[in-house]
Amino acid sequence: MAKRPILICGPCSAESEEQVFETAQKLKELVGLDYYRAGIWKPRTRPDSFEGVGEKGLAWMKQVQDELNIPVITEVANASHVETIAKYNFKAFWIGARTVANPFSVQEIADAAKGGDFKVFVKNPTNPDIDLWCGAIERFKKIGINEIIAVSRGFYPFAETKLRNLPCWEIPIELARRMPDIKIICDPSHIAGNTKYIAEIAQQALNLNMAGLMIESHCNPQQALSDNSQQLTPDEVQNLISSLKMKSSAINDQNIEMELESLRSKIDVLDYQLIDILKQRFAITNEIGKIKKSRNVAVLQIDRWKKVLESRSKYGEDLGLSRELIAALFSEIHKESIREQQMD
Repeated sequence: MAKRPILICGPCSAESEEQVFETAQKLKELVGLDYYRAGIWKPRTRPDSFEGVGEKGLAWMKQVQDELNIPVITEVANASHVETIAKYNFKAFWIGARTVANPFSVQEIADAAKGGDFKVFVKNPTNPDIDLWCGAIERFKKIGINEIIAVSRGFYPFAETKLRNLPCWEIPIELARRMPDIKIICDPSHIAGNTKYIAEIAQQALNLNMAGLMIESHCNPQQALSDNSQQLTPDEVQNLISSLKMKSSAINDQNIEMELESLRSKIDVLDYQLIDILKQRFAITNEIGKIKKSRNVAVLQIDRWKKVLESRSKYGEDLGLSRELIAALFSEIHKESIREQQMD
């Protein structure tokens, strides 16, 4: 039986007492929440953007927690934020992508949280740096915080795309491999940047066995002071949650499990064959490297590389594989070949 995912929902920013309470009340009635979220301090790119209402918003959030019995959560960016939310009986906070990119800031927050009864949510950094993400999580582990959840919110794209941030699913997958004890949830709002893409991103996250979702919701998104294009109404959140296909992390059918194991065994054989073939290929490129060195020829032959990349990409495409996959694969092979030839 598939479990309902962890659901964290609420407005991008706390804007008024009425907006905070009305949104929370509707969300509780329609979907139920594990946490109600709202930004109090907003680290904006430009100084003239709305940067949050500050501490008075914490009182509005505390009202939600006390009167509606919903745990509340907000973003912190420095030690004073941690100390301030503790005064309002917050038991959880998240660290945003910009803050995670700065280990000094993360350590400052960790030191301030030490000894406190907090659950900590750590978003990935803006750039696809898995070590930076792991490092931020490790800083909280080291000061004795046991309840840590990672939040995959996408990575800054260096070219225009339909999404606000690139999901780069391979990075949270790698985080799960390195830190199997850490739950990972997805923030589809910040990946999508537009409400029309949130459902597909959320479903992809559940397909990858992520433990939950952090979704931005506002009782009147058109009037929101920040990120209005990616905030769903509480009714739209209800429709989204009801449309999602929940996934189980285990297979309880023995026949299906046996079939999968048979197919996985075939993959295992092919994987080892691939490694054997790569070893043979690099042995040949090393011989080529020796000839180049003996004749004082440059390692990189760009015209040859262009022909290899195009011919292999086309061949793969003709077999039904994406050109992007083949290009990425052969680019890595080529980089390793260059590295090995430079060592000889």
